Amino acid sequence: MGKAKSKESESGKLRIGDDWNAIRIIALSQSNPLKAIAEFVENSIDAHAKTIAITRGREHGGHYLTVKDDGDGVPRDPNGVPDFKYVATHICDSIKRRLKADGAGGLQGEFGIGLLSFWTVGDTLAMTSSSADQRVYQMVMSKGDPRYTVKPRRVLFAEPGTELKISPLLDGIRSLSGEKIQWYLAAELRDRIRATQVRVTVIDKLARKQFQVEPRQFEGRLLHQLPTVRSPFGEAYAELYLAEPAENCRVSLTRGGTRVIEDMGTLPGLERAPWNSRHLQGLIDVPYLNLTPGTRSGVVHDERYGAFTEALAPLEEHLNGLIDAQRRAEEEQANRESLRAIQRAFREAMLVLPPEEYDWFEIQSRAPQAAGAGDLPEQRVEAAAEKEGSVPSVAEPSGGESAQLQFFEYAGPLHTVVISPATSTLTVNHSRGFRALPRDRSRRRVEQDLIFTWEIVEGSGALSSLSDQEVSFQAPSSPGLVRLSVDASQHEARCRAEALITVTDSLDAAIGPAVVNARGLPGYTFERAAGELWRSRFDAERNLIVVNNGHRDFVFATRSRALQLRYLVRLYVKELVLMNFRGLPAEQLMERMIELSLYVEEKLRPT
Repeated sequence: MGKAKSKESESGKLRIGDDWNAIRIIALSQSNPLKAIAEFVENSIDAHAKTIAITRGREHGGHYLTVKDDGDGVPRDPNGVPDFKYVATHICDSIKRRLKADGAGGLQGEFGIGLLSFWTVGDTLAMTSSSADQRVYQMVMSKGDPRYTVKPRRVLFAEPGTELKISPLLDGIRSLSGEKIQWYLAAELRDRIRATQVRVTVIDKLARKQFQVEPRQFEGRLLHQLPTVRSPFGEAYAELYLAEPAENCRVSLTRGGTRVIEDMGTLPGLERAPWNSRHLQGLIDVPYLNLTPGTRSGVVHDERYGAFTEALAPLEEHLNGLIDAQRRAEEEQANRESLRAIQRAFREAMLVLPPEEYDWFEIQSRAPQAAGAGDLPEQRVEAAAEKEGSVPSVAEPSGGESAQLQFFEYAGPLHTVVISPATSTLTVNHSRGFRALPRDRSRRRVEQDLIFTWEIVEGSGALSSLSDQEVSFQAPSSPGLVRLSVDASQHEARCRAEALITVTDSLDAAIGPAVVNARGLPGYTFERAAGELWRSRFDAERNLIVVNNGHRDFVFATRSRALQLRYLVRLYVKELVLMNFRGLPAEQLMERMIELSLYVEEKLRPT
């Protein structure tokens, strides 16, 4: 019984049952060949190299890759010979870890497994370094083979440093270009290259090109006076840039200047703003984090990682405030650009639409001297158009061409009639001119054999004539809404049109004397009213269209800039038609909205 009890409480020490199998697992744990190349470059930087050359080429029918530096070379044994035996027989026992424990800084490796990553690049690794007596030695290892060899190598002159040669390269990475290697190292080893001032060159003999690895420069505005990221294990360094939102805007997590995670927003506990907002570029270097062995591209989620995520809170709050402020500024800029695009579209549409029906904008009459206060809207439009050069001159054809042109310009039978202006605002006891404009089916002006009959259908006031094409309306002494009509007839054809006159006590002081019923295109602003049905409304006092940016239609329209612009134009059309065609039946209002939308959207061009 006692013997069984001692068996249950037995303890011991873990050990590896199959050393070679463990080495195979470690060697294959690095799946990224570019990361393996970065490991080789870091070994050269740790050896205090000042220049590193990476060469990609072909020889004896196979591809190869070399990494050559001018650093300290392989550590030597007591006889001054490169101690390749120690390198090959002390997997997972890096001398750099002991140097770090003794206070050495600027070293990146610590697991003693960096060389094994050549398995993901090629079949054979040849490592060359010189001894104290200038003799050169070379160690050769092969993928999948537990053996290694070390032998002298005959050369004319011994060179300082170390050279790694991997050949032949694996089939899957033969297309790995020198440019790709350069771009990866520029991001992966950005701060290590900047701190050590090492010169890294990539020579691509296959493409006959040479690349200098320049540390990647971030875009955007460098953020100063950031809150300190301090934890019980140490302080992190943050270099962050506020940029325009883009998919490539990411904040990297580094340790000792080497990138560990490309996007911090993918780490557990950090899948939140500001790290996933795509407004930030830069890096946060955390020297006290523990990395996963083998890949060196992962973080151990221990108490050090937990302390780091908690220490980020003040920085996150500060960054979110900056991003919100930039978003507001971007929205204001977008709103200004949208307003310019909308106003330009309406101005151009007014040049196409009949001015006698759409004279309620202060668009064509921007220069009061171009049109007098007594001019009719159509005359003001033509005067302004001529002043702006928008009415082209047409040379008179000669001979038969002239006769043919006159034939096609000849008006047909009466088809429609409109009153210009169709809507207007007039102060009490004042007068204004109105004109009947008859047209044929092709909208040409009809001038022959016309009879006009004017009538005040609703409201009060006086007309200067009941049968002329042009009449003057005298407003009554009290405010109100006046509906004016005209019947036009030509032989058997008869047409009718109406105009609305709003009689007020006084006009807005902002309305100029040249345009008595126009205040210009209104601006727009946003009001969030989520859950409410209204999409927009017109604020007459401020001459603004208030847009409900909480409405589901607006939220849907924000999926693209063009869609949002078209949505705003349609709200403009709705509000302006309702404002300027008060009193018309619903079907006529819809006809006006369709007409105005068609021409304005055709002229709409995003800025």
